[in-house]
Amino acid sequence: MIIECCSQERSYSNFYGLVGERFSKLNRVWTECFEMAFQNYYDTIHHYETNRLRNIARFFGHMFSTDAISWVALECVKVNEDDTTSSSRIFVKIMMNEMMEVMGLKTLGERFKDPEIRHACQGMFPMDVPKNTRFSINYFTSIGLGVLTEEMREYLKVSAVFPCYHCVLSYRLLECTETYYGTTSCNA
Repeated sequence: MIIECCSQERSYSNFYGLVGERFSKLNRVWTECFEMAFQNYYDTIHHYETNRLRNIARFFGHMFSTDAISWVALECVKVNEDDTTSSSRIFVKIMMNEMMEVMGLKTLGERFKDPEIRHACQGMFPMDVPKNTRFSINYFTSIGLGVLTEEMREYLKVSAVFPCYHCVLSYRLLECTETYYGTTSCNA
């Protein structure tokens, strides 16, 4: 109800974030409800018009930045070309900008380096397929949060030097025509 009321406002009111934070810190039951609500709203965000999307994103940005809900709830967010829509990218942008405004960029970056949060946010900062990694780097850089992508940039530098798996097995390292990061083989 708090989130729905927040989403109906013409512009975001910090009042709703403070109420949500207070409820969440009063009882763990509310925290779990807000965490489940985050996943539900994120999964269905493409159904909302822009103003509601903005208010919901800022509400959850406030909740995450004040530790009213666990950052582990971010595990449902996948930042890659296949799993995002324009609405979900706008949602994440607004939410992350709200978090940056409240916490500051340096603190936000440090928080994402925490091992538990890093594990939960593997979908936001993917290092599985270079295509996904590049997409995420470009996305976060375009919204002004390129600082968060330093580890992914290092991953791309390191992984770019390995030839494909097929050429490694057949000892044709110098003949390898493409780098597939050990997942498939080239035509060599």
